[in-house]
Amino acid sequence: MKFRRSERLIDMTHYLLEHPQQLVSLTFFAERYGSAKSSISEDLSIVKETFEQRGIGSLQTIPGAAGGVKYFPKVGEMEARQFIADLCEQIENPERLLPGGYLYMMDLLGHPQVIHQVGKLLASAYAGMDIDAIMTVATKGIPIAHAIASHLNVPVVVVRRDSKVTEGPTVSINYVSGSTKRIQTMVLAKRSLKEGSKVLLVDDFMKAGGTINGMISLLAEFNASVAGIAVLVEAEHDEERLVEDYISLVKLQDVNVRTSAISVVEGNYFSKNIQFS
Repeated sequence: MKFRRSERLIDMTHYLLEHPQQLVSLTFFAERYGSAKSSISEDLSIVKETFEQRGIGSLQTIPGAAGGVKYFPKVGEMEARQFIADLCEQIENPERLLPGGYLYMMDLLGHPQVIHQVGKLLASAYAGMDIDAIMTVATKGIPIAHAIASHLNVPVVVVRRDSKVTEGPTVSINYVSGSTKRIQTMVLAKRSLKEGSKVLLVDDFMKAGGTINGMISLLAEFNASVAGIAVLVEAEHDEERLVEDYISLVKLQDVNVRTSAISVVEGNYFSKNIQFS
């Protein structure tokens, strides 16, 4: 079937967006559309220019017989700042306040458009890095991890508090919670992570960083290493934080239960993200 150029551009764009960070050869596109490689190369130049102008992402060209193109997700600064500002406004809603000073967040974590954008922003900060997997602790971090994974095209590894018979042999560690100072347990199935993997750690809410620190200790059991740390919300912490090198979208400064006031500001996303530095 012969494709018209407009059809090629639409289908090519869709394919690249559905296969981020995957090397796609010109031969693949040439055979897919029944077109010459020179025509495919011209089409890719149009897609590349449009992606960059619209802040959709970037296309990297790899030369040579085994080369091709790779799509990397990116977010423009204006779009990122607007989304984070809107997110702060939503989190500051007094109706989110729960007994004990906790915040209700499941409506945001369960909203497809919100979580998609959260994933894209955090994935954009680590696009192009050597990442083999994304790790988070059940349960609230799971939607964030999957959203990031969909943009980086890597698997998600879920750490649990107790073992499941359906996961087979497991590795468990004890760690000290950074906020409560209590000893807790983390469990991970042996088959879920390959030795030597480079892993992006994800947390929905970070106080002192005890959960992240526990995941780092768990990685050591697999001879794996930390590729980065992505956090949705970090809390203002007066004591020594156990984790320093991370990227957050939002910072929770204060929760006043008496007045039902929630103070939220922009996290360190722009100061830590090399894309904007």
